[in-house]
Amino acid sequence: MNTMMKAVVFAGPGRIEIREKRIPDVGPNDALIRITTTTICGTDIHILKGEYPVEPGLTIGHEPVGIIEKLGSAVTGYQEGQRVIAGAICPNFNSYAAQDGAPSQDGSYLVASGVCGCHGYRATAGWRFGNMIDGAQAEYLLVPDAQANLAPVPDGLTDEQVLMCPDIMSTGFKGAENANIRIGDTVAVFAQGPIGLCAAAGARLLGATTVIGVDGNAQRLAMSRSWGTDVVLNFHDCDVVDEIMRLTGGRGVDSAIEALGQQNTFESALRVLKPGGTLSSLGVYSSDLKIPISAFAAGLGDHRINTALCPGGKERMRRLMRVLESGRLDLGKMVTHRFTLDQITDAYDLFANQRDNVLKVAIRPAA
Repeated sequence: MNTMMKAVVFAGPGRIEIREKRIPDVGPNDALIRITTTTICGTDIHILKGEYPVEPGLTIGHEPVGIIEKLGSAVTGYQEGQRVIAGAICPNFNSYAAQDGAPSQDGSYLVASGVCGCHGYRATAGWRFGNMIDGAQAEYLLVPDAQANLAPVPDGLTDEQVLMCPDIMSTGFKGAENANIRIGDTVAVFAQGPIGLCAAAGARLLGATTVIGVDGNAQRLAMSRSWGTDVVLNFHDCDVVDEIMRLTGGRGVDSAIEALGQQNTFESALRVLKPGGTLSSLGVYSSDLKIPISAFAAGLGDHRINTALCPGGKERMRRLMRVLESGRLDLGKMVTHRFTLDQITDAYDLFANQRDNVLKVAIRPAA
């Protein structure tokens, strides 16, 4: 077997490069997978722009689909040559945070967190691929704690159908789960990019009977509507806060899901909530948020604000793939463009600038 591989690394703000790296050695609890398909996430764009700090030279990407090349000696129940995915979040399930009910977390203590510049626990420590260890935009990926983090792909599902499971689908569904949705609820989802589309789909699966999708991109709104969103609102055409309050008879929505990570969408999501409603926040924020006193009812509105880091682990991945197997959702439709690893610069340029109606890209190591 060759000892070197191609990998996409963060070279500094605004720069990614393809470099030769040594194929990782496999420890007892690890698995080496040969990547067959991966993708670019909005978080990767935050990294590229220098808005989220990672070490220069780190291989980025956190959404792997591949084939087991080599198993660690302690990993059982899997076979070399087996098709698998691993969640974007691959925590050590022995950690205190995971065992305390936050399985996406690791509880790693940093003397000075690169995210906030302060001492304390880094709340993204369960996110290792492309953040703390080398990630998936490469020919090979080392999966730590493989016994807990690898999930076999059913034969009937394609790479592109399961490509959203490691992050986009898991994150979007967690947004719906965190929104405390009950049967008959009205839910507003702000932003209908890949995560927002999955959040809207998750809200319907949980029993919401009126789902309102908000975006400024007509194509994304059309896709959202085709997936079953009941009402779509283009913020270029109306004041979405006023329109949502009109649609709900002035009551406000039971839940609002913020899936973009910007002040204006966060604030709008808060303004349309009913008293006692839940705001489920999924965005990755690159600056401080402000909570307007009127939207927050001066703190007296019984509102709940829930945040989430995408759940990982083999059981989470199994459940998501069961949804896809059932035919209730086909996320392969999200893939609008395809590139090889050698074309990664073009893929980033397209995705970062949202040209040509891109939604998600599929990246394969070879044609």
